[in-house]
Amino acid sequence: MAEPPAAASSGIAAPERDVLLATKLYMPASQPSLVSRPRLAERLDEGLVRGVILVCAPAGYGKTVLLADWARRGEHPAAWLSLDAGDNDPARFWRHAVAALDRAWPGIGDRVAPLLGPPAPSSFEGLLTALINELASREALLVLDDYHVISAQQVHESLAFLLEHRPAGTRVVLASRSDPPLALARLRARGQLTEVRMADLRFTLAEAATLLQQDAVALPEASVAALAARTEGWAAGLQLAALSLRGQDDVAGFVAKFTGSHRYILDYLAEEVLERQDEQMRTFLLETSVLDRLSGPLCDAVTGNTGSQALLEQVERAGLFLVPLDEVRGWWRYHHLFADLLRARLEQQPGRAEKLHCNAATWYAKHGLADDAIRHAAAAGEMTWAARLIEQHFDELFYLRGEGATVQRWLSPLPDDLVRSRPRLLLAQAQLAAATSGRVEAAEQLLDAAERASAGAADELFEPTADRAGSLLANIPAGIALLRSYLAALRGNAESTAAFASQTLAELSEGERMLCSIAQLNLDIAEWLRGRLADAERAFVSGIAGWQAASQYTVAAWGCYHLVQVQRAQGRLDAAARTCQQALDAITAPARSPLPTAGPAYVGLGEVAYQRNELDTAFRHVSEGIALCRQFADLRALAAGLATLAWVRQASGDPAGAREAIVEARQAAPGPAGLLNPVPAQHARLLLAQGNLTEAARWTTECGLRADDEPDYPREGRHLVLARVLLAQGEAEQALALLGRLRAVAAAQDRSAPISIRLPAQDRAGSLIEIGALRALALAARGEERAAVDALAGALVIACPQGYVRVFADEGPPMAALLGRLITAQRTGRAAADVPLGYLVWLQRAFDTGHPATEPGPVAVSGIVAPLTSRELEVLLMLAAGRSNQAIARELVVTLDTVKKHVGHVLCKLGAANRTEAVARARELSVIP
Repeated sequence: MAEPPAAASSGIAAPERDVLLATKLYMPASQPSLVSRPRLAERLDEGLVRGVILVCAPAGYGKTVLLADWARRGEHPAAWLSLDAGDNDPARFWRHAVAALDRAWPGIGDRVAPLLGPPAPSSFEGLLTALINELASREALLVLDDYHVISAQQVHESLAFLLEHRPAGTRVVLASRSDPPLALARLRARGQLTEVRMADLRFTLAEAATLLQQDAVALPEASVAALAARTEGWAAGLQLAALSLRGQDDVAGFVAKFTGSHRYILDYLAEEVLERQDEQMRTFLLETSVLDRLSGPLCDAVTGNTGSQALLEQVERAGLFLVPLDEVRGWWRYHHLFADLLRARLEQQPGRAEKLHCNAATWYAKHGLADDAIRHAAAAGEMTWAARLIEQHFDELFYLRGEGATVQRWLSPLPDDLVRSRPRLLLAQAQLAAATSGRVEAAEQLLDAAERASAGAADELFEPTADRAGSLLANIPAGIALLRSYLAALRGNAESTAAFASQTLAELSEGERMLCSIAQLNLDIAEWLRGRLADAERAFVSGIAGWQAASQYTVAAWGCYHLVQVQRAQGRLDAAARTCQQALDAITAPARSPLPTAGPAYVGLGEVAYQRNELDTAFRHVSEGIALCRQFADLRALAAGLATLAWVRQASGDPAGAREAIVEARQAAPGPAGLLNPVPAQHARLLLAQGNLTEAARWTTECGLRADDEPDYPREGRHLVLARVLLAQGEAEQALALLGRLRAVAAAQDRSAPISIRLPAQDRAGSLIEIGALRALALAARGEERAAVDALAGALVIACPQGYVRVFADEGPPMAALLGRLITAQRTGRAAADVPLGYLVWLQRAFDTGHPATEPGPVAVSGIVAPLTSRELEVLLMLAAGRSNQAIARELVVTLDTVKKHVGHVLCKLGAANRTEAVARARELSVIP
């Protein structure tokens, strides 16, 4: 069959998509033929007390009809969702479930749906926690119909989380043909599950009589009993029998004719029903059976005739298993059993179904409904057309809606030889592999295949639904080079990152804005990978300004995240915090909820606050950042936020919570360990902190790390973990040698910078602080106490102005003991460097489990009227840095009046008349540097 022309989107995709979603959320209306079944309604009412209801029976037992009638009569609103195979994408499942709940309780969707991404979250617990909080104060009923179509483990796991943690007022109802793989036994044991099974759903003799005699057919009691017995109370069989009895002269003879299995009865009765329809109606039923949902215009397009709306209404009036999906009779569906029978009949006419599927695909493509268009194109055998549709809709579905699982489902029926012949499709697969799981090798193999296919592929018109300027598939050579640049960055290869980014820019055509912006971002990342931090900072600052001016807020947010990491590597926590705050000011409107692009900035603020031991502030910022990053099209910031959350929990005495967070961070972290993905190294550090030396050492071995390695900047974080492992193994000599090489590289001058501003390695103070702390521990382990104290003092002198705490405190008791020796040495005048006493006391408090880590006690210093609190010391350090009251308030997230009170207390305790005098007095007393 020739491929139909690909129809352009008519621009009404969103409204059409909304209409089709509404049909999934529509609770089926009660039919005139409904038989009241109060015994089952009472059973369901009892289930409201237990909380979870499972209605489980094969097709045709009236599950949907029963639940819809019962839910409509309930005291509280009910959220209804009819599931289909597309809901195996967990992002789509929960997007639809939230939409159903929002229909019953408006406002829930606005607050919860953004947590679905893009990209889709690696775990849905954040979304479900927010949803549970929203439902906590409500009497909520969620009905999930046809749950048997769900096979995705991630959907089952996320629903199990909801069932485990649901509020008392939230009830969940599942209708399924088979038992779902949920913890049903546990729910039963707790008395939280009510089950309605096939035996319960069978029509009693009285119920069967009511159904069979609705059309005033005078059935003898013996005939009713015979039909009820032979159908075993099966609702579908009884309903077909009622239809077949219309116009029967010999009722007793009809009843005597059929017996046997459900399939036999169904086939027999369906034959009876269909044969009574005229030719036009039979043809219409068969031809429209290829559709999951039916509307007048769609059926006209599929059948090639007009008047389908009137025929649909006629089918419904005739009781021919047509279920309305809205209040206005715009959309319907056939009962699943009836549709199966019609399709089986249609398959007896070879080639007819393919043509009908082709017509359906054309209609859906014209209306921008990609999922249905692709499914019907594939069913028609038009695989090339299906592939073209996938390419056309990929950017929108994956990058804008985060439905990667749906894209994988689209790809699954395509023949391998077709996929291998289409470079754009291979590029899309490579992007999926890189973005969703960081599978670098798989992505590179797909890119190789895309290059080979591109060499022999004919030019095709490509009109992405996301618009060409925002598409990453628009330019195949540029897209391949750009993804290679990203993969090189994940591997820590600066030169390849830059080379492929430059190649991307050389391949671009006019207007391909997104490809251009990301290529420029990768050039900036390459400078960071080279360890040229000052150059990288300047490049990121310039790039962010340009991207914000061009309203490319997503790329600007990526750039902001990387800039913060560079500034932290420089040891400039204040600068990192300012960058985050400026980003928030630029993208967050007053009195409005923050946008997803604010997520990386909140994560950055949390990282800074954690280093300063402000655990409450860090927890607040990273929690906000994680929630927003789950909606943001980059997993790196999400993974970093989860890793910081793990350390906050560890420092707060919650090791189990720390492990949980770091495991989720590992799941979210893209690609191999490296500068762009520090999470694996953070995980190994946490293992060490919790006493699991074996696993930490195994990780260093798997990474190929050796004590005699020559260091390079992208691997610095991993080598610092190796140094810690060596110390824990008692190999202080090897650790010290490795740290010495790392220190030499970090302290080396950058010869490319002007002499007037030349700093150590473009000011890699962050590296020098951490390396210095570990060198001090290594020297102490070798018994060189004086050298250890001096090394620690040197690291603290660099760390003090920026308020570093956790880089020392996270090293645990050995560092606490060494800090105590430094304080003693400084008091006796034997320390090589003079570290402010207030800072030392603040650090010492961070090791004291008897005090909350975020609120160290007052710092008592001789010569001060009253001890300074930790907050007052923090304010004093900001005064010394020249901050205004407004800047202090913004950074501490407090009111201006609160800052003024703190400043007043500082002046009073130091006996100073103004800020300048207070700072001078504090320095005189060695309270601050």
